[in-house]
Order: sequence, then C-alpha cells, then structure tokens
Amino acid sequence: MLRLSKKADYALIALKDLASSPHGTSSSAREIAARYKIPVELMAKVLQRLAKRGLLASHQGTRGGYHLARPAARISVADVVQAIDGPVMVTACSDIDESCEQYLTCNVRDPLWRLKERIVHTLAEFTIDELARDDLRAQLPLGAPAAPVAWSTPPDH
Repeated sequence: MLRLSKKADYALIALKDLASSPHGTSSSAREIAARYKIPVELMAKVLQRLAKRGLLASHQGTRGGYHLARPAARISVADVVQAIDGPVMVTACSDIDESCEQYLTCNVRDPLWRLKERIVHTLAEFTIDELARDDLRAQLPLGAPAAPVAWSTPPDH
C-alpha cells in the first residue's frame, strides 16, 4: 500500500495553512500545531526540515515564524514528500540493489520502477496551491461552479 507518512501529512497541512494565509503572513510552529492539534515538537521538526530544504523560510522576532519560501504554485507535493521522507519508493529494491536474490530474475522490477516514476510525476504536478484552493471549493454551495462563470449572453430571468 502506498501511504504518506504522518510527518509528510503534517508538512502538507502546514504548507496548506501557510498558503491559505494572507500574503506575507507568518506562523510559528506553535500556532500551526495548535490549529490542527498536532504535537508542537513534531511540528517544529517538520517545519525545520522544510526550511532546510528551501520550501519554507523562517525569521525571528516578535512576529517571527515560517512563511513559504516560494509561491505555493511552485511547491509540489513531491517536493514536500521527498523533503520529509526522502525518495519515493514503491519496492524494497532500488535500481542499483544487486544484493537482492531475485535481482537478475525479477519480472516486476522494471515495471514497478516505471510505476514509481508515474507516481512521482503525479505528485510533482499536484501543488500546494491546489491544496489551498481546495478550501475555496469546499466553501461553495453544493453544485456551484469552482470558478465564476462568464456569460456570453445575459442569462434569462
């Protein structure tokens, strides 16, 4: 089963929170942790790792905290997952793991590596901006369009 780690979940929650905030707003690890009932120590570690990988920037001071280091549309879910958990893996072996007893005779290794590449590609296409915009869709009444409709002719009343 392919599943994100809890730390990756927390990282996505934090980045979506920051992307949904007014431009230029910072939040501390404590503030984000409190909003989502996440242990503050764990949130702090996650945010530090994201900052170390260049996805977040931090600043000190009375209104110190973290903010996105680049636009949310330029941060992918793949960036986040790889920053927190390392490379995405589908199988226990890697492309250079010749220590596996089945390495030479394995008939699923290459197809599974191609599958991994598709998964990474999909994660790379899905951005934090899309996660943040999903909040706007959730606030719309059921059946309402996600974007304003442009009428070519005025609707009948």
